Amino acid sequence: MPKITIDDQDYEIDELSNEAKSSLEMLIATDQKIRELQRDMAIAQTARIAYARAAQQALPQKDGADKPLNDAVEKNQPEALQA
Repeated sequence: MPKITIDDQDYEIDELSNEAKSSLEMLIATDQKIRELQRDMAIAQTARIAYARAAQQALPQKDGADKPLNDAVEKNQPEALQA
Protein backbone atom coordinates (compact mmCIF):
# COMPACT_ATOMS: atom_id res chain seq x y z
CA MET A 1 0.00 0.00 0.00
CA PRO A 2 1.26 3.49 -0.79
CA LYS A 3 2.35 5.64 2.12
CA ILE A 4 2.84 9.34 2.65
CA THR A 5 5.11 10.93 5.24
CA ILE A 6 4.01 14.15 6.91
CA ASP A 7 5.95 15.66 9.81
CA ASP A 8 8.00 12.45 10.14
CA GLN A 9 4.83 10.36 10.47
CA ASP A 10 3.98 7.66 7.92
CA TYR A 11 0.36 7.27 6.83
CA GLU A 12 -1.23 4.61 4.66
CA ILE A 13 -3.02 6.55 1.94
CA ASP A 14 -5.79 3.95 1.73
CA GLU A 15 -6.53 4.47 5.42
CA LEU A 16 -6.94 8.26 5.22
CA SER A 17 -10.36 9.86 5.31
CA ASN A 18 -11.77 11.30 2.10
CA GLU A 19 -11.35 14.76 3.60
CA ALA A 20 -7.65 14.14 4.28
CA LYS A 21 -7.13 12.71 0.78
CA SER A 22 -8.90 15.70 -0.74
CA SER A 23 -6.80 18.14 1.27
CA LEU A 24 -3.60 16.37 0.24
CA GLU A 25 -4.65 16.43 -3.42
CA MET A 26 -5.31 20.17 -3.18
CA LEU A 27 -1.96 20.69 -1.45
CA ILE A 28 -0.17 18.86 -4.26
CA ALA A 29 -2.10 20.78 -6.91
CA THR A 30 -1.31 24.07 -5.17
CA ASP A 31 2.39 23.26 -5.00
CA GLN A 32 2.37 22.41 -8.72
CA LYS A 33 0.61 25.70 -9.52
CA ILE A 34 3.16 27.66 -7.48
CA ARG A 35 6.02 26.00 -9.40
CA GLU A 36 4.25 26.75 -12.69
CA LEU A 37 3.79 30.41 -11.74
CA GLN A 38 7.43 30.66 -10.65
CA ARG A 39 8.50 29.33 -14.06
CA ASP A 40 6.18 31.83 -15.76
CA MET A 41 7.65 34.65 -13.68
CA ALA A 42 11.20 33.62 -14.60
CA ILE A 43 10.22 33.59 -18.28
CA ALA A 44 8.57 37.02 -18.00
CA GLN A 45 11.56 38.51 -16.17
CA THR A 46 13.96 37.15 -18.77
CA ALA A 47 11.80 38.55 -21.58
CA ARG A 48 11.58 41.91 -19.84
CA ILE A 49 15.37 42.14 -19.63
CA ALA A 50 15.63 41.33 -23.35
CA TYR A 51 13.00 43.95 -24.24
CA ALA A 52 14.71 46.57 -22.07
CA ARG A 53 18.02 45.88 -23.78
CA ALA A 54 16.39 46.04 -27.21
CA ALA A 55 14.76 49.34 -26.29
CA GLN A 56 18.09 50.71 -25.12
CA GLN A 57 19.76 49.68 -28.37
CA ALA A 58 16.97 51.27 -30.40
CA LEU A 59 17.37 54.63 -28.68
CA PRO A 60 19.67 57.18 -30.27
CA GLN A 61 23.09 57.15 -28.59
CA LYS A 62 24.25 60.43 -27.08
CA ASP A 63 27.91 61.36 -26.57
CA GLY A 64 28.83 58.11 -28.32
CA ALA A 65 28.71 56.26 -25.01
CA ASP A 66 26.96 52.97 -24.39
CA LYS A 67 25.16 53.69 -21.12
CA PRO A 68 23.54 51.15 -18.80
CA LEU A 69 19.78 50.98 -18.63
CA ASN A 70 18.08 53.64 -16.57
CA ASP A 71 17.40 52.31 -13.05
CA ALA A 72 13.72 53.22 -13.37
CA VAL A 73 13.39 51.14 -16.53
CA GLU A 74 15.18 48.19 -14.94
CA LYS A 75 12.89 48.38 -11.91
CA ASN A 76 9.77 48.20 -14.08
CA GLN A 77 8.65 51.78 -13.59
CA PRO A 78 6.67 52.82 -16.68
CA GLU A 79 6.91 56.52 -15.77
CA ALA A 80 10.56 56.33 -16.78
CA LEU A 81 9.40 55.93 -20.38
CA GLN A 82 7.20 59.05 -20.31
CA ALA A 83 8.51 62.26 -21.81
